[in-house]
Amino acid sequence: MTTSPMTQARAPGAAREGDEAWRRRGAILLFVGPFFALFLAVIVAPLAYAVYLSLFAEKSSGLGFGGAETVFVGLGNYLDTLKDEAFTDGFLVILGYCVLYIPLMIGGALALALLLDSGLARFGKVFQAALFMPHIVPGVIAGLIWLYLYLPGISPIVDLLGDADFLGGRGALGAVVNIALWEWLGYNMIIYFAALQAIPAEVVEAARTDGAGGARIAWSVKIPMIRGAVVTTVLFTIIGSLQLFTEPTVLDNSSDGIVSTWTPNMYAYNEAFGNNDIGQAGAASIILALLAAVLSYAVTRWGNRR
Repeated sequence: MTTSPMTQARAPGAAREGDEAWRRRGAILLFVGPFFALFLAVIVAPLAYAVYLSLFAEKSSGLGFGGAETVFVGLGNYLDTLKDEAFTDGFLVILGYCVLYIPLMIGGALALALLLDSGLARFGKVFQAALFMPHIVPGVIAGLIWLYLYLPGISPIVDLLGDADFLGGRGALGAVVNIALWEWLGYNMIIYFAALQAIPAEVVEAARTDGAGGARIAWSVKIPMIRGAVVTTVLFTIIGSLQLFTEPTVLDNSSDGIVSTWTPNMYAYNEAFGNNDIGQAGAASIILALLAAVLSYAVTRWGNRR
């Protein structure tokens, strides 16, 4: 059987195209391979292990004299966790935290970014650096700094205000919200300011030519055009709120309103390292992860629809 001259001429070209395709796939794998390797090692593997641990529990054998054994309980840990008021009450704390924190965070960051973008603020670069600086401070250090400022007899702020109780039952939530605002306000402000800088100048000039003032331009032109950045920060803020742990843990021993199970994350930590119940801690963590995934999906769909 013989091949035609056209087929023979096409064969080297097809081989070169095949080699080019393989080189392209190799380049793609070289760039995305490390990400997926880290994603599997840092995210997927710990989640899978947490799911595995959540299906088992330590049970005493015999009359309690034979030690403990690990037994398969299926969804038992999940049911026990959902029935535990210490766990469910933590979501009420998170809800109150979000009601206070998200409007203050988003509104404050937007106002500061719009002020910088308008050019009214003098020394804009210094202003940006000063607001962003608290974000560099680790959460534990930030908690310790504010704990000093909250403690009566030590804090100059408390001495100045007199009877202010930042760590009492009612003031504990506001104290944690204040620390989070101090840490994250400048960070979100930088995100909004960068998005505002990307708005085409001719759009703003057209609005100004039509007679719109500064406030109208900010509300009707600038904010709608950075909607994507706003939705992204709202999404990250909600996820961060569900993971609230560091700041209230630092304040735990000094506050009457904060206990070891104050938030769902603190509940999981207490079950694992306080009560030595790894199975229930795993169940609490998986429930929290599923809730975060559902809320992330809902916020993303809302943002895309808007």
